[in-house]
Amino acid sequence: MASQSLKLAIGSLVVGTIVLGLKYLAYWITGSVALYSDAVESIVNVVTAVVALGAVRIAAKPADANHPFGHHKVEYFSAVIEGVMIVVAALLIIHEAYGNFFNARAFSAPAEGLAVNALASAINAVWCWLLITRGKRLRSPALVADGRHLLTDVVSSGGVVVGLGLAVMLQLPILDPALAVLVAVNILWSGWQVLKESTSGLMDEAVSDTTLARIRQIIGAHADGALEAHDVRTRHAGKLTFIEFHLVVPGEMSVNQAHEICDRIEAALREDDEHSWITIHVEPENKAKHSGVVVL
Repeated sequence: MASQSLKLAIGSLVVGTIVLGLKYLAYWITGSVALYSDAVESIVNVVTAVVALGAVRIAAKPADANHPFGHHKVEYFSAVIEGVMIVVAALLIIHEAYGNFFNARAFSAPAEGLAVNALASAINAVWCWLLITRGKRLRSPALVADGRHLLTDVVSSGGVVVGLGLAVMLQLPILDPALAVLVAVNILWSGWQVLKESTSGLMDEAVSDTTLARIRQIIGAHADGALEAHDVRTRHAGKLTFIEFHLVVPGEMSVNQAHEICDRIEAALREDDEHSWITIHVEPENKAKHSGVVVL
């Protein structure tokens, strides 16, 4: 699974480099500031692909003495860097577009430039779909963040192609910098979403309510012999889902019997999610809170 993530990260770097070359060629052919904005975003794609590749390689390392819970959280740092880079790219585009509002000019060879840009966008569309679907399946925040950023790139590139086509037909060169600003705003929104999701992971955000309800149901269904489970807590760390709770058992129950119940619960939780990291604290019945998951 780690090798699959690594291959996708390397693929992102290769695809990003090809698309950057095509988009810069489109800008060079036309001189369009809107196509320049598209090329700048592709530079960010290449840089973030490098960051994602490094993060995926580190995240694949096994746990060690200094990192007993593994290296999975590094992918959230990668996503934060991607978010920051996206915001910086948007500001650079706005700066370039500002000057062109006062010096709008017609661009050359628009048909050729738009055709090249459309080809680059088509390549990006296929690759971003692959990254998002495979990234979710592999539970890789870095790959999903990279894919969502590419999706924003595809949407903005499509808008640029349509808008520049109208600018040529209507002979309105002012639409060129206006489109660049719209691209920048779209990029800023994408950057904010990436930053929001990655910081949630760094802050140990719990699983969704739906997932938590399923976890509680599994605990209750496989805890025969126990009295209750309370203080169920969860958090994400890259691919891993950490689950911990207190399991109350009868005071006269032996350690072996309590251990068998814990093994049964852990097996069921891992069958539901193979990336679960489970910690169960066994307590005697006088510690019952009569809340949480009541088994009896």
